[in-house]
Amino acid sequence: MPEGIIVKAISGFYYVQEGDVVSQCRARGILRKNNITPLVGDRVVYEPSGSEGIVDAVLPRKNELTRPPVANLDQAVLTFSAQEPVFNPKLLDRMLVHVELESLPAVIVLTKIDLLENPDDADKWLQPYRDMGYETVAVSTRQGIGLERVRELLQGKLSGLAGNSGVGKSTLLNALVPGLNLNVAEISQKLGRGKHTTRHSEIFRVFENTYLIDTPGFSTLEFDNMEPDRLSQYFRDIWDLGMKCKYRGCLHSTEDGCAVRPAAEEGRLSPGRYRHYLDFLAEVKETKEYRY
Repeated sequence: MPEGIIVKAISGFYYVQEGDVVSQCRARGILRKNNITPLVGDRVVYEPSGSEGIVDAVLPRKNELTRPPVANLDQAVLTFSAQEPVFNPKLLDRMLVHVELESLPAVIVLTKIDLLENPDDADKWLQPYRDMGYETVAVSTRQGIGLERVRELLQGKLSGLAGNSGVGKSTLLNALVPGLNLNVAEISQKLGRGKHTTRHSEIFRVFENTYLIDTPGFSTLEFDNMEPDRLSQYFRDIWDLGMKCKYRGCLHSTEDGCAVRPAAEEGRLSPGRYRHYLDFLAEVKETKEYRY
């Protein structure tokens, strides 16, 4: 039977592409019985049959994200806006935890920099992430700033485009792929966030051998099944500093001999990143207590 890649999933239908042909399919019942949900990005074995084929099997995944629900990414492109809505570093840190959990490289794209009153703010916000080794790009689609660098970072990869609603993911895709014309909505001035213009995850060909998965916007990510002593592994800066803690298993909150807390107090670690870590740690502890 042929193999293909799921390029779109809507309401129980899976659109499987093989070469230039896309077939609308449903999943075979045995997949649901085995609690296997096909995801955009999955390589699958399928049976094309007239107007509606059947997905028989999902091939092994190299990675999987829950929100957005996609598989087999080469990297995540985490997209945030400088304004409308305002840059949200806490959500970025939350997203990075989930990306690091999957050992997935991340590119951070900051859009709408033309709306900043102080253009230096973009570098100020992005520099701590550059220092940790993340690729970052400041973009203005109106002015054409940063687009060529985004193209370079996407080249030859399947990338997942993720971010909150209204940050300009669809606008960025439209700028990268002339003629795509994805729907773009205005920001709600009352709520300070965008309407969901992307309703489902879908793969788009950006240029030769280069693909992007556009995903619906989201605003929350839970830390299900995370253990408190593992959280710091997914904060690159805190993990490095934690190597100098006096005791193994230090949670970097109130313990004696902690190397992380003094670093935040002295400015060697971003105080904002540390506050986010402590907030996430409290959330992880609460979730664990609830589980048991």
